[in-house]
Amino acid sequence: MTQLQFDLDAVLDTLAEKGWVVIPQALPGELARNLREACLQVWDEGRFHQAATGRAGGQARRAEIRSDSVLWLDQVAELPAVRAYHSAMDEIMQAVNRGLYLGLAELESHFAVYPQGAFYKKHLDRFQDDDARMLSTVFYLNENWPADSGGQIRLYLDGDCGEHVDVEPEAGTLVLFLADRFWHEVLPARRQRLSVTGWYRRGSLPW
Repeated sequence: MTQLQFDLDAVLDTLAEKGWVVIPQALPGELARNLREACLQVWDEGRFHQAATGRAGGQARRAEIRSDSVLWLDQVAELPAVRAYHSAMDEIMQAVNRGLYLGLAELESHFAVYPQGAFYKKHLDRFQDDDARMLSTVFYLNENWPADSGGQIRLYLDGDCGEHVDVEPEAGTLVLFLADRFWHEVLPARRQRLSVTGWYRRGSLPW
């Protein structure tokens, strides 16, 4: 039984036309709440680490660029909420492959916690020396997020400057965008901000 609460065909049409789409209440509210509880549980257990930039041997923690903490979902894959999330995201992946022929093979994703004041400066999700990341995904876990609390993702629609759209990190909202095309940043959060961030990839994961 599908957990998707939106018109897949309409989403695929928007992705094909614009390269990005914002889907409010994309997944059941219960799933978003369960993911939030799971995220906070493993956060309280101290299992997160400060996020880094770069990949493989070139990774570095640079607090002036990003100040969030992450936990990869493969480390908590046994949690029921994580299994349910992966099931829903796999359904999206199969639909994207049928409709847009992107050749997506798998999803890498992590919980992300932005403490008060945390941010992520403007960047692209695809690495210069690795084109495996095809489609970026962000699913928000923050219930009743006040508009003045910051933490929006700012998606630049024309290169790395100029026209942009800001998306509130409200629970249930799913954002999809092409990883090699859209520069984006996370504006400073004025309260703790939770999400599941990921990338649909072609080919196999490097670990």
